[in-house]
Amino acid sequence: MAIRDRGKIKWAPASFMPEGFAMTREMFKDQLRQAKPIIDDYEKEEFDRRIGYAMEFHLPVQLTTWSDGFTEIKTGKIHYIDPITYQLRIELKPGEFERVTFDSVVGVIVIE
Repeated sequence: MAIRDRGKIKWAPASFMPEGFAMTREMFKDQLRQAKPIIDDYEKEEFDRRIGYAMEFHLPVQLTTWSDGFTEIKTGKIHYIDPITYQLRIELKPGEFERVTFDSVVGVIVIE
């Protein structure tokens, strides 16, 4: 007795499944997004003081950055402040640097 199977045709309606899963992942990711915290001038001045203090005494800092609805914590030593491009260069590990813009910083903690 031979089995009469339709082969690949029977799976044609399920071809949307990967796109559906991707859309579901994006929907859940969008639900976790947060609005950018509002930073006033006094907080910005305090961030500047903390960054200057950490650079002067070679102390590590914990920067909280905001990007596209999510916050990220970066810990390292501030290597250089670029006033032209408004960026901080942070040494996360020896020899590994990362650039962070001033506008994305929403928190600074000096680790002593």
